[in-house]
Amino acid sequence: MWGKPDALDRIAQALVALAASVALLNGLSMLVDPFGWYDFVGTVKATGPANGHFIRDIGLAYLASGALLAYAVPALPLRWGAAGVGAGWLLVHGLLHVWEVLSEVCSPEVFWRDAPGVLGPPLLALAGVAILAARMRIASGPLPNALFFPPADRMSYRLSPHLPDLRAGRGQLGEKFRHFMDFAMHRHAASVEQVALARLGAAMAEDCGPCVEIAARGAVHQGVDRATVNAALAGRPGEGPGAQAFAFGKALAANTPELLELGEAIERRHGRAVRTELTVAAAAARVHPALKRGLGFGGACPLTPLQV
Repeated sequence: MWGKPDALDRIAQALVALAASVALLNGLSMLVDPFGWYDFVGTVKATGPANGHFIRDIGLAYLASGALLAYAVPALPLRWGAAGVGAGWLLVHGLLHVWEVLSEVCSPEVFWRDAPGVLGPPLLALAGVAILAARMRIASGPLPNALFFPPADRMSYRLSPHLPDLRAGRGQLGEKFRHFMDFAMHRHAASVEQVALARLGAAMAEDCGPCVEIAARGAVHQGVDRATVNAALAGRPGEGPGAQAFAFGKALAANTPELLELGEAIERRHGRAVRTELTVAAAAARVHPALKRGLGFGGACPLTPLQV
């Protein structure tokens, strides 16, 4: 649940954008004027005479890598997998240069003159992705099941017995579920408290104790005040945007008559985008109780009073 991009997010995007620009410009020059590129890059002459066809082949690889990196930049948290693939060939190409100097195929002088242009772009791109990954601001969609489901089980406090069935489902069910989770955790215009309490209200209306516990503990983990969460669990959320979001989530899940009035009040005060995000949070929170019941885990669902 990332929210609006901040300064570090923009720095990460800038690093990937710089890598994309270098790769695209280099690839384009190799493709359009291979012999001019050969003359311009003095160190390449140490590898042998110019071969126009070979230079264009490498230029196409640079263009493909640059295109993947450029595609990733506008939505880097979601498209970091494309950035990783785009940086992958560039990194392997750079490691070939490392191998050449270690094997004395080329001199250290030639290597260090090449290094900024050869190793710089992939390292910049990977640094951009690493910044987001270190801050847990990347989508889970590109991850393989083996890297997604164990942490997801821990993050749901071992209260999601339905996850193994989703992981083992045929037809790439696990991968499709990962994309759903990115959707379910969306936040941009709304505050952390609004989204977390809308999710909590919907979980409480679903009468599923473990799901309520996950939502409540998750809200505290995301920075919502513990007293605020416990007040909502006790049915006394107080006043303000968070309390309004809690009531909205509960009304949505229970489909009570006040839902429309609450939604319109939220939209008047905070805008259509916030109403949309609270709707997504509350609607998505209803999926897990339904999955548990449908897969035979309904016995674990009855709601019990709790605090966090």
